Amino acid sequence: MSALAPTVQAWFTEHLLTQRQASPRTVVAYRDTLRMLLAFAQARTGKAPSQLDVADIDAALIAAFLTHLEQERHNSARTRNARLAAIRSLYRYAALRHPEHAQLIQRVLAIPGKRHDRSDVSFLQPEEVDALLCTGKGRKDRATPLTAHTVKVLREWMKERAASSADPLFVTSRGGPLSTDAVQWLVAKYAVTAAKQCPSIAAKTVSPHALRHTCAMNLLHSGVDVAVIALWLGHESTQTTSAIYLHADMSLKEQALARTTPPNTRPGRYRPRDALLAFLEGL
Repeated sequence: MSALAPTVQAWFTEHLLTQRQASPRTVVAYRDTLRMLLAFAQARTGKAPSQLDVADIDAALIAAFLTHLEQERHNSARTRNARLAAIRSLYRYAALRHPEHAQLIQRVLAIPGKRHDRSDVSFLQPEEVDALLCTGKGRKDRATPLTAHTVKVLREWMKERAASSADPLFVTSRGGPLSTDAVQWLVAKYAVTAAKQCPSIAAKTVSPHALRHTCAMNLLHSGVDVAVIALWLGHESTQTTSAIYLHADMSLKEQALARTTPPNTRPGRYRPRDALLAFLEGL
């Protein structure tokens, strides 16, 4: 094998799995990135992946690979940046094992990420939640209190299924636990149904993560402190919670502005005085 192969193997076994204790999802994402990069390098150089050297995968080849992801695989800028982050992690590790390739590695690490628009989080209003219910993330474990109503519903559900305490709470038609893809599919399915009763849902991206955002926004509207919400969601920092949810809710911004409204003025959202002004401001 070449100098690159043992470095890649050590990066996974020593660095990601042992030192960083990366989550299974991270390992899979990094693995997929390397498989695509090595296949691309093989097509470009004619060398089998096990025969590639560090010098074979330089900044120029990686830049071409990133372009390939966007133009031929139609990956978004966000996905492209995630792939680049995995490659950077590998090359930061390689810098310690291959000082002879220091300049090449620095050029790879200097490849910039691509800027992209960041949309606000999608969450549901109370009437939208009612319509949707019609009648973790990573390796973090979270203890979430259940209301008496929720406990009652779950007990009835387990009794209806004649399930034991060791059985999965939600199962497939074959009796196995639901996968994340299955949960996503079910949420999307019932979002379509709910949109018939509450049309505003159709304009939103409804996913399990959107339900998580909805829970956070409900807590925020109820006056729960941001630090408590961060603990509930498993965020490492309250800054993450504040940046996501305080920024996302227009009503909270309006409340803050209303408190600073000068005397003898009427609070509220700004409305253009003229249709032409509205057109110009919408450009």
